[in-house]
Amino acid sequence: MGYGQHQSFYLRINWLRKAIKNIENDNKFLYREEAAEKIGLGKNMVQSLRHWVVATGIAEVNNKAEQEISAFGKLMNDYDPYVELIDTASIIHYHLVDAVEPSTAWYWYFNHYAKKSSTKEEIIDDFLFWLDKNEPKKPSVNSIKRDIDCLVRLYCDKGKNEDPEEVIQSPLSGIGLLIEEKSVITKKNLKYSDIGLGALMYTLLDYQIKTGINQISVEDIQKQDFLWGKVFHLPRNEIIKALDSLTHHPYRPIRFDRTNRLDTILLPKISPLEYLEEEYKRYVRERI
Repeated sequence: MGYGQHQSFYLRINWLRKAIKNIENDNKFLYREEAAEKIGLGKNMVQSLRHWVVATGIAEVNNKAEQEISAFGKLMNDYDPYVELIDTASIIHYHLVDAVEPSTAWYWYFNHYAKKSSTKEEIIDDFLFWLDKNEPKKPSVNSIKRDIDCLVRLYCDKGKNEDPEEVIQSPLSGIGLLIEEKSVITKKNLKYSDIGLGALMYTLLDYQIKTGINQISVEDIQKQDFLWGKVFHLPRNEIIKALDSLTHHPYRPIRFDRTNRLDTILLPKISPLEYLEEEYKRYVRERI
């Protein structure tokens, strides 16, 4: 499991674009002494970015301990490097929570933590309780506190700097997954449009590849780890609306069978990355 690798710095919007540009030229860039000066960040921020590019699925570590831009990272860089589309932000979030490593706190909070509203102290205590049952080698309490604090800021910090050259906002705060009011953190029930149909379909197709299935139920989408109900807090009525909309997709429609209350979905045969590239190209055409 993974803890505290973000050095207490949450991800900023421009960091991923800067990382991709430099890693493409040098697979060891974020390990170099000169990286901090070249990229305009502090040394600890560079170490943080080294974690975030892998945790968000933007980069992968090869067998030479070098970072390589992933297929998703290349698509994002080609079509949405500034994370202007909500679908891109939602997919980044999905990759943060779709595995137990390297961001265990994120994996746990969005797939296993059932409470809708909690104080930060309650979240820390509940995470420690979960770790007692699931982690033989327990991290320090301070490390867990830093993880939960970073998690909250990643989704709740809107940024307060008015200088457009100093973008400190998190790319995930715009989704609205969490709100913080009077020290209480609440998982907000979202509409499917807050996530983006492209991102929702991407997660279904990724789940299809990982599980080997091509048919799934509404109940699974609502209750299974890594799917909409948990990852994006979508209530059942919004799941139904999103599925109805995806049946009318112009190129890759799903089949949504609601006869006899079966509520099953048959997914098209396409990889999530191929689908995402098609969607990005469609967005480009619609902008022209």
